[in-house]
Amino acid sequence: MLKTKMNAVISEVCDSLAERDELIHVIALALLTRKNLFVLGEPGQAKSQAIDRFRSHITDAKQFNVLMSKGIDQEQLFGRLDLASIIPGHISNSRLEADEKYCNMRKELKQLMDTAVTDADFMRLLELQGKMSRYQGALALYSQGTPEMITKGKIPDSHICFLDELFKANDGVLNSLLKVLNERKYTNEGITTDIPVISFFSASNEIPNFNNPEEKCLRALYDRFDFKVCTRNVEDRSNRMKILKAKQNGTDSYICTTITLDELWQMQDEVHGVKIPESIYEIADNILYELRRKEITVSDRTYFNFAPVVQAEAWLNGRDKVIPADLKALVNYLWDKPEQYSVVAEVIDKLVTNPLGDKLDELLAKAHELRKKFDDAADKNKALLSFRNNIITVYDGAEALKVGLSENDPALSSIEGMLDSVEAISRDVHKQTRFTYLSMAELKAMKTNS
Repeated sequence: MLKTKMNAVISEVCDSLAERDELIHVIALALLTRKNLFVLGEPGQAKSQAIDRFRSHITDAKQFNVLMSKGIDQEQLFGRLDLASIIPGHISNSRLEADEKYCNMRKELKQLMDTAVTDADFMRLLELQGKMSRYQGALALYSQGTPEMITKGKIPDSHICFLDELFKANDGVLNSLLKVLNERKYTNEGITTDIPVISFFSASNEIPNFNNPEEKCLRALYDRFDFKVCTRNVEDRSNRMKILKAKQNGTDSYICTTITLDELWQMQDEVHGVKIPESIYEIADNILYELRRKEITVSDRTYFNFAPVVQAEAWLNGRDKVIPADLKALVNYLWDKPEQYSVVAEVIDKLVTNPLGDKLDELLAKAHELRKKFDDAADKNKALLSFRNNIITVYDGAEALKVGLSENDPALSSIEGMLDSVEAISRDVHKQTRFTYLSMAELKAMKTNS
């Protein structure tokens, strides 16, 4: 199974490094979801090593990596203009290679060159040479003025790219990367090239100071990296000993399991087919609300594109449907500043561990608030009318939680238990008035029919 192969690669890379399980897991998520990953950590924390070792397991994917600096220009990343494509009477090699008729003549030429012995053979060879030359001239005339780029071995010719120390590049390169990272397109000399890159990876020792006017322009680039992971020095002594021994024995790096590019694409298709229940979207929205309440910014672009992450997490765990626990994979997807990591993790853990319980607590708390408001009112009979109208919203909220639950689901008893508590509150409130007690279901029916 494809899932087994991906998990085997994750395991092998984790075994070869110490305390990098989280980073390696997120590398897998990035490749499965076609998203980008930024790694932050001090020098010497195996950031680049983890990325390099993982991508070495993907056999036929074209790889591109570069250590960014102010001296790196766009040609080194995206290729250069093929001058033959714009000089009158000339044609680029890429256009020739794409022409079927010319390629067939080339094959014939090669066969004649290998077998030519007699004068007649060489005459045929000369004749074909002239024919190819004339055809090449006609192609040049037909396509003249259309500039082309030589992109072999560059980003437009790659599937996985590692841009180390990205923020050290010059402004021109950084600006050119914005559209590439987001839309997988690059425009130069009026030509827009589709970028086949699955994921961009980058690592750095620091995050720019976005409050500094000179570095503020880097904010947009930083936002193009969907996943962010922080690394630390190896903390556990036994893990350090394990790596030291592996290096001494020469067993610190091994490749047993490999993944082809076609297999990776098939994995992405399977991830896309994982189902997401409506309840998952509700929990995700609760997470968003809670994070924004804690003043942690989550952009709409980030939020609206979270689904593939939890689908990939479910797929890695052998499920065809997302469950609440899969939302924990969003930790490194939602934090923006390193200090936010623990807050994001806590919020997700709280809402994922017991999402139903939290909703029931909220509904019960609302019922108690309505009770207090009633108790504080001077005119109890008048206050009851307001209480009745508002307590129905608690009832509606509880009924909504029942949707999709089976008769044997233990969650039903929790909901009914909460409703019993609210009914008790309503019963006590009615006792303090001259009105006859009506259950919440009766109040709902009466309101619906009125």
